[in-house]
Amino acid sequence: MSDFDRNVAAAQLGRPMTRAEAAVVDQGLRAYMLRIYNYMVLGLAITGFAALGVYMASVTGDPAAAGRLTRGGAEVAAQIRQGVFLTPIGVALFVSPLKWAVILAPLALVFFFSFRLERMSVSAAHATFWLFAALIGLSLGSVFLVYTHTSVVRVFFITAASFGALSLWGYTTQRELSGMGSFLIMGLFGLIIAMLVNLFLQSSAMQFVISVIGVLVFAGLTAWDTQRLKNEYIYGALQGDIAEKSAISGALSLYLNFINMFTFLLHLFGQREE
Repeated sequence: MSDFDRNVAAAQLGRPMTRAEAAVVDQGLRAYMLRIYNYMVLGLAITGFAALGVYMASVTGDPAAAGRLTRGGAEVAAQIRQGVFLTPIGVALFVSPLKWAVILAPLALVFFFSFRLERMSVSAAHATFWLFAALIGLSLGSVFLVYTHTSVVRVFFITAASFGALSLWGYTTQRELSGMGSFLIMGLFGLIIAMLVNLFLQSSAMQFVISVIGVLVFAGLTAWDTQRLKNEYIYGALQGDIAEKSAISGALSLYLNFINMFTFLLHLFGQREE
């Protein structure tokens, strides 16, 4: 890694790299990006298993095992559709006030991770990322209640194919995407504001527009983040614990792009349960 640092410094001073030096940089970059993608995929796997586990623990076909809700002054079984009931766990996670903790906990953790990353040990950074992925899985367990399992799987593979193509383009393009990144960040803030407003309006038309814009914003961020991570390695002289924590942070960025693309595409193309 020290040879790589000298090569980058020499290139920045104006001396062109030799073929051997360029090969060292390219090999290090590939290893770094592969580590980022591996962490991201492992995070998605944790999220998927957590979401499926929560769903399986939250539903039952037995009315006697269903959780209870108070309606009209009487306790009734928590039925979500014909023949499917929420268990006490499902009622706690998706109906009771605890649902807000499930929704907001990942947001709190990602802010904690962002502000504390530099002072964290590598093992703590790993643990925080895996915990975050599991918490996202808890909140995403509800998609199996709302959408058919077939459509969830279909949208997941659409997202994976789109993400892969966009990230590859961001890695290989010679076009500078930094200007696009600034525009996308502003679009992201606008998107968050629109989503907060629609929490009160509950407009299906507005939700459709938000979902379309959301897909476009996170598609662009996928390409931009990939190029940003590539440039950070080339020009940042990353090594040791700094490189490892940078890889975890990069995996989190790409993971969030993937999850958000998936949820917005699910709003657009997911088939709801009858």
